[in-house]
Order: sequence, then structure tokens, then C-alpha cells
Amino acid sequence: MKRPWALPLLAALCLTAGAAVAQPVVTYSKTGAKFSDVRDDLKTAIESKGFVIDYQSHIGTMLERTGKDVGSSKKLYEDAQALQFCSAQLSRKMMEADPANVVMCPYTLVVWATADRPDRVFVAYRRPMRQGQGVSTASRAALREVDALLDGLAREAVGHK
Repeated sequence: MKRPWALPLLAALCLTAGAAVAQPVVTYSKTGAKFSDVRDDLKTAIESKGFVIDYQSHIGTMLERTGKDVGSSKKLYEDAQALQFCSAQLSRKMMEADPANVVMCPYTLVVWATADRPDRVFVAYRRPMRQGQGVSTASRAALREVDALLDGLAREAVGHK
């Protein structure tokens, strides 16, 4: 039995389901700013919540240094850095909900400005989310708390409260 309506319906359902999924990367920007000011505002936002920045990755410097080794002379960034930290409370909560959530730690926020537009500084993070069967309600709730923390810190750094 042919159902000519089935294929369009299936396509519509797939598109609707895809739209409901949260974007995996959240990005905010601030125009008319200096990279160092936004980076320092991000550091302050993290540290003012009592967190310790465990690692600061100098991504832009690394790409600049290694460009010639990979056959590229294009300057991509004015600067780009990633700041990593953790929350003992939120991390424990998300890992007690599901030990596989260890993959979400440490939390990382990235700040960058491109070489061709150094006056527009971006702050971004990857959403801590897991999809599919077997992800508990408690796990999803804990990951939403981490997402809210990262979102608040990123917004604070660019002045979007």
C-alpha cells in the first residue's frame, strides 16, 4: 500500500526534531572592545564565582607559531585563548548522575578576536549535553546547570546580562 503523504511527513518531523535540539556551540560577541579587556573580564567572572582557572591555552599563539610548519602564512587571530576550570559541586552532581559525564570536565570558555576584525571579541563554549537513550533525567538536569553557569560567565564577559 502506497502512502504518498508519508515521505513529506517524515521529512517535516525530522526538520522539526532538528530545530528543537540545542546548538552545540554558544557564542557571544562584543564590538568596540579589546581582546585583553574581554579576556580579563572573563577571568574575573570565573574567579569571582570562586573557581580557579586550571589551564589557559594560547591557541592563537600556537597557530601563529606553527603556521609555517603546515604551509600557511595566514594570520587568523588577533588572539585566541581557552580558559579551563571546574566546579567541584556541579561536577560531582553531574558525575553522580552519570559517571560518563566525566567527559564534560573541565569546563572550557574560549575568547578570540580575528586578525581582520580585532575590535570584535567573541566568547564561546561547547554545550555540555548528551543525547540518546539511557541519559537520565538527573544527568540532563545536572548538565543544564553546567550550561547555565557557562552561559552566565560568557554573557558577563561581553556585558550581556
